[in-house]
Amino acid sequence: MQTFQFKSNSENETKQFAKELAAKLKIGDIIVLSGELGSGKTKFTEGILEYFGLENEISSPTFTIVNEYNSTPPIFHFDVYRLEDEDEFLAIGGEEYFERGICIIEWGEMIEDLLPPNYTKISFSKDPENENVRNLDIQVKSQKAK
Repeated sequence: MQTFQFKSNSENETKQFAKELAAKLKIGDIIVLSGELGSGKTKFTEGILEYFGLENEISSPTFTIVNEYNSTPPIFHFDVYRLEDEDEFLAIGGEEYFERGICIIEWGEMIEDLLPPNYTKISFSKDPENENVRNLDIQVKSQKAK
């Protein structure tokens, strides 16, 4: 596992960082976003979607669990906050999305046991001394195929 840190001083920096990451994403990539409400997860997702030209289609999947974006490659934006448990994710066929496109999963720690061995987890935290600053802890989890 590789770990990195990124300090964002504004929403725009968070979105720019997301765009830089988006340039490297491909089908099968999974990004898990973790952190308290208002810590920057949605702004980060906006940055990824903007990179793919979807800035006019952004909406939070809070009530639908997943938003599907018809882009190249396809993007699936999950918000699993309201799920009761992992079984509910399985019931919607959540695992079937993993190989079909890029998956961005807010509150993804709730289903971490269901994720494939290779994914990136980004934990967002607010800086206690500056309300505009966000600290991003990035963990790239990868296991070589056997």
